[in-house]
Amino acid sequence: MKSPARQHPVVLLLALLALLPLGGCLFRTHTVAKRNIAGNYKESNRDDLIERINAEALKIKTMNATVDIAASSGGEKKGKITDYQEIRGYILVRKPKDIRMIGLLPVVRNKAFDMVSDGQTFRVSIPAKNRFIVGRNDVTRPAAGQTLDNLRPQHIFDALLLQEIDPQNEIAALESTVEIVNDPKNPKSKTQVQMPSYTIIVFRKSAEGKWLLARKIVFTRDDLQPHRQIVYDKNGNIATDARYDNFQVFDNLLFPSLITIYRPQEEYTVQLGIVKVKLNEQIRNDQFELAQPTGSQLLRLDQPAPTATTPAPAAAKPPGPGLR
Repeated sequence: MKSPARQHPVVLLLALLALLPLGGCLFRTHTVAKRNIAGNYKESNRDDLIERINAEALKIKTMNATVDIAASSGGEKKGKITDYQEIRGYILVRKPKDIRMIGLLPVVRNKAFDMVSDGQTFRVSIPAKNRFIVGRNDVTRPAAGQTLDNLRPQHIFDALLLQEIDPQNEIAALESTVEIVNDPKNPKSKTQVQMPSYTIIVFRKSAEGKWLLARKIVFTRDDLQPHRQIVYDKNGNIATDARYDNFQVFDNLLFPSLITIYRPQEEYTVQLGIVKVKLNEQIRNDQFELAQPTGSQLLRLDQPAPTATTPAPAAAKPPGPGLR
């Protein structure tokens, strides 16, 4: 048999309300400070933001940049975070998918790493470890205990430049969102506030005909610039989380001078500070070539297991102009 309270729930509610004057401690109210940044926010819509993405993507064909590279590795999986000393580096980019990136050791200016990718395969030289890594971009096998060994040129390429939204294979939706950012009016306080934003969510059709979440591009509404891009893997996990700050004019084009690239699955972060950059200059094919250095150990990540081979017969080619 049901209890009276279950038969008449309204009776219980009325009884509680009757007790309120006798027991003021049952409920408390308090004010909540507004955390939104005050300002005049710009309005936009899905079509205009897609047009902005595509227009910006078409403006840049090549890039030749001198950068300061700051990196860190580790996190919850490692139980610690290691910060590496900032080094000078060079990046060459040529659409649709070519990239080369060189990092130089401090003081001595020898190569810390040299890596290239054509969008399908990559080659990475790490002279200090006498190691030369070759693989396909679609093959993932993280190097256990060696976080920065997982650094791939394609990861940098995907974060550096916005790609067009392909109407044949991609669809996009708009979401009004909020970004949590450091208060720009008081940056030293490290106070975090809410910034209204727009997010373009891009879905890509897979080879099997399934629609998969591909990336999200976040525009803050104070300037309608893309301040964040999140790239997803085929399983819907975040592969790359890139943030763009301190936009400046380079070669008459607005471009971020600070790019932070976070790879949560491999637990590493790379921050690129643009020292100087030339856009849309011609870049030769040989500037994207990287031969195996003499005596280095070859590690192939496009095979079931890494295989050491005999040393390479010839020395690596020196970098072309713009990479010295």
